[in-house]
Amino acid sequence: MAMKSNLEDWRKNGWLKEHRSSRREIADLLAVVDRDLAASQTDGLVNDWQFNIAYNAALQLATAALAVCGYEADRSNHHYRVIHSLALTVGVDPATIQTLDTCRKKRNISDYERAGAVSDVEVDSLRRIAVRLRKQVADWIATNHPDLSPKGER
Repeated sequence: MAMKSNLEDWRKNGWLKEHRSSRREIADLLAVVDRDLAASQTDGLVNDWQFNIAYNAALQLATAALAVCGYEADRSNHHYRVIHSLALTVGVDPATIQTLDTCRKKRNISDYERAGAVSDVEVDSLRRIAVRLRKQVADWIATNHPDLSPKGER
């Protein structure tokens, strides 16, 4: 039976680098998340951009969780690694990670290949996931790494 991968294995593979975080860094990342969650609801903004902004909120949450654990993702396959690291940091369920990975691919299409690729339902779904993840990550940090939890978070 194969041993479950962990963050240190990822570092040894060159997928992650060691990183020393701070309460300020985590507060700044969560502020980006909050800004993006609000901006993703801007009236009149096309779905593609609403989706991309909500996606960035989720990505920054995963980045914060990695930073709290003492790591940052290498540039190669950066978004893929950051999203999938949520299973090893916060313990996000596989279905949510798969959905976020599907959103990563959809974001690439809407960014680089085709306008109008994102539906209202997809925007709303991703935004709901990001909001739920925002609470999950903040609670996880407050419980497991209170020294890095921004003041007033929970």
